[in-house]
Amino acid sequence: MAVGKNKGLKIGGKKGGKKKVVDPFTRKDWYDIKAPSMFKVRQVGKTLVNRTQGTRIASDGLKGRVYEVSLADLQSEHDAERSFRKFKLVCEDVQGKNCLTNFYGMNLTTDKLRSMVKKWQTLIEASVDAKTTDGYTLRLFCIGFTKKADNSQKKTCYAQSQQVRNIRKKMKDIISKEVSAVDLKGVVNKLIPDSIASDITKACQGIYPLHDVYIRKVKVQKRPRFDLTKLMEMHGEGTGKGGVTTDPVTGEAVDRPEGYEPPVLDSV
Repeated sequence: MAVGKNKGLKIGGKKGGKKKVVDPFTRKDWYDIKAPSMFKVRQVGKTLVNRTQGTRIASDGLKGRVYEVSLADLQSEHDAERSFRKFKLVCEDVQGKNCLTNFYGMNLTTDKLRSMVKKWQTLIEASVDAKTTDGYTLRLFCIGFTKKADNSQKKTCYAQSQQVRNIRKKMKDIISKEVSAVDLKGVVNKLIPDSIASDITKACQGIYPLHDVYIRKVKVQKRPRFDLTKLMEMHGEGTGKGGVTTDPVTGEAVDRPEGYEPPVLDSV
């Protein structure tokens, strides 16, 4: 460029100058994540979102967010039996500073799955699409492994292909029966203690003894149209049968009798 043509660049540096750096966290708000009433701990955590500005509404940025929480944290029971199971919760509605979530899926941690796979045994997997009574289509994946008989002297415990097929059929039948008989809340209540897996273990005992049987993954394939009253029932509110509130200190669910009135304080 010819010298002396653009005097502005020479004196003040680049055109426009440096922009003032604004900390992005100054325009964000914290929201509480509330788990459904099936879980003991309702206060899962907090989430950030940009404040409402013009046509960009904060609640629209929160709806549809998926949070993954360990079952040990949701039940506040930190034993090995619960820590490997993870639940996915999706934010469906925002009320005040609370994000009301619903069940979105479940899976096992990778290290748990890897630790179960061993040599000298047969791995059996099955997957089923089942519909709950309230219109949710779920895809459930089951996993199980053959076990040595108590009196067996053999190194291996392989099942024959016909036995594998029979076990897989049994798995599918039991999962379909258990899921299609209840609503989504009932399915989650069965997934927390994994009662479906223990039913499968008992039922397959006659074909080939199994161990390490788990529902390893649950996906929500289809959801019915959003219904706020159903969501409020999930959160133990709006049912009229005595709601479930949370303890302000621990965040755990507390059952309230019907017509419960909070005590009147002398001073605030």
